[in-house]
Amino acid sequence: MKKIFSMPFLLFALIVNAQAPKQNYSFTLQQAIAFALENNYSSINSTRDIEAAKQKKWETTAAGLPQINAGVDYNNYLKQPVTLADFDNNGVNEEFIFGTKQNILASATLSQLIFDGSYIVALHATKTYMNYYENNKQKTDNDVKEMVINSYGNVLLAEESIEILLKNKSALEKTLFDTKETFKNGLIEEENVEQLEITLATINSSLSYNTRLKDIAYKMLKINLGIEINDNLSLTDKLDNLTKENLDYSLSQNEFNIQNNIDYKIGLDFQEQRRLEVQLEKSKALPTLGAFVNYGLSANNNTFSFFNSGQKWYDSSLLGVSLNVPIFSSLARSSRTQQANIAYDKAKTDLIAAEQKIKLAYESAKNQYEYSVEQYTTSKNNLKLAERIEQKQQVKFTEGLSTSFDFNDAQRQLYTAQQNYLQSMVNVISTKAALEKIINNK
Repeated sequence: MKKIFSMPFLLFALIVNAQAPKQNYSFTLQQAIAFALENNYSSINSTRDIEAAKQKKWETTAAGLPQINAGVDYNNYLKQPVTLADFDNNGVNEEFIFGTKQNILASATLSQLIFDGSYIVALHATKTYMNYYENNKQKTDNDVKEMVINSYGNVLLAEESIEILLKNKSALEKTLFDTKETFKNGLIEEENVEQLEITLATINSSLSYNTRLKDIAYKMLKINLGIEINDNLSLTDKLDNLTKENLDYSLSQNEFNIQNNIDYKIGLDFQEQRRLEVQLEKSKALPTLGAFVNYGLSANNNTFSFFNSGQKWYDSSLLGVSLNVPIFSSLARSSRTQQANIAYDKAKTDLIAAEQKIKLAYESAKNQYEYSVEQYTTSKNNLKLAERIEQKQQVKFTEGLSTSFDFNDAQRQLYTAQQNYLQSMVNVISTKAALEKIINNK
């Protein structure tokens, strides 16, 4: 029967899932960043890591707080042990059975740690532990922000490329039509028509490629945002406006403070962890002191009648103090301390190396950003020149004063200038994001 009902249920589930309405989203770049910081899968898990770290911190703290444990032990002798005794010392043993067949013991123990050096170190370590996960969250957010900016820019690049290619295609088709008419009248050679047809085929191929690229770029952005790739998404910012907003000439002129860099902060956390590990090993040479109070109730009977009103219970209580003093470990503790010291020294060296790499990364990112700004200005000017050259060559070609090869060269130069200009705008946005990620002025 289960097989009979499972297939219709499966089909129903698939139909419902297929008919589930798609979500509609519309974002500016800043809105997309804010949304991704809340919904990106990595951001969600890094937030969970902080919550887990908070619970770990409390777990460590609770180890030094009062602990209460209770238990119940029930024993039922299926066959009671027999004790032999020779009271007359004549070699004849008499058999005795001591105790009852059944007994029960209920007890509760309150314990309290009074002093433990490793516990004190652990409390200090919880702060570093929390700092690490908070800084790791910030690093994840910075990565997510950069990914969203880059993927947002790639979508706009694909859309702008398609728009320009469509304009180029429309203009070229008109020129090709006029050229074919001129060829029919015998005023030009067929080679001129063929050359334009080659250029048109190239544009169609680029248009098809960018259309597929746009779909991939949208899906990548959706993944970075943390939404379903089949949901509807529209972007409201324009590439030109975003580029102008990211032309911050003062950004690369300010002094770089490495203390703000998130990788440097994580390196400091790692170094502090190693220092605390040294302290932990040293603390193991200190004595530990704890105390406990125990209270118990016991009852005995040959039958299970412990809950009867006539059952007699015997109580007991115990107060104790436990002191453990490490005296000699055959230099094992000293060896572990030296290992921790070596790891600490390595962490300090790693931090120095990381500092130099971060400074180099800053200089490289700063140079890339300044270069992208320069390239943007150059590409913008080159595009204007390429447009004028192409327009002049088109007039000459139409009037028969220029060959199709000259016109084709001018067209290729224009198409290249258009793509360089679009790419230069995306580069300004992406290189600024990379520079801001290193600077991390939060």
